[in-house]
Amino acid sequence: MTTRIVIADDQENVRIGFRLVLDAQPDMTVVGEAASGDAALDLVRHLKPDVLLADIRMPGLDGIEVTRQLADDPARVIVVTTFEQDDYVRAALGHGASGFLLKRSGPALLVEAVRAAMQGDTLISPQLTVRLLRQLNPSPAVPEEAASVTSRELEIIRLVAQGATNTEIAAELFITAGTVKTHLANIQAKLGARNRVGIAAWAWSHGHA
Repeated sequence: MTTRIVIADDQENVRIGFRLVLDAQPDMTVVGEAASGDAALDLVRHLKPDVLLADIRMPGLDGIEVTRQLADDPARVIVVTTFEQDDYVRAALGHGASGFLLKRSGPALLVEAVRAAMQGDTLISPQLTVRLLRQLNPSPAVPEEAASVTSRELEIIRLVAQGATNTEIAAELFITAGTVKTHLANIQAKLGARNRVGIAAWAWSHGHA
């Protein structure tokens, strides 16, 4: 199945960059672009894409309002922005966004976020995850390791909690990005975590951050 995507951003160079990244994936295709929130809503309702990538600040309706109005629409909304304000993150997720990414997070995380959304998951940029978790749990609990987590997996858990991407983890531990993905899948299964946010939350609550 090919994931059909609409990109909404008032900067043409951003739309072009996203399209190049997404159209290069064998399981993704960009079916439309919008330069405003109002145009984004019209395209979603007309083209019925699987995913909408929406900037926060656009002419007309902003990305948060677009997310709110599409709360009952089958399309998953991923907010992609340069702005790191925590209230934006909470508002977007509160209105049902399936992800919140910083534009500087890079192409790999953008692709990962689209695939996560299609699986019913939510991906947040690691930098934001760390800050939000610190606010929610400023004093981590006494360490309590999961018996089945290996020492290598614990290294990866700590790096995830620090906001490292898969590429950064691979470089830090001198392993391939594919090996990192395999470890993360095993870690999620062992911890019962749905995504990186869940892994980071476990790390913070058990003193491994």
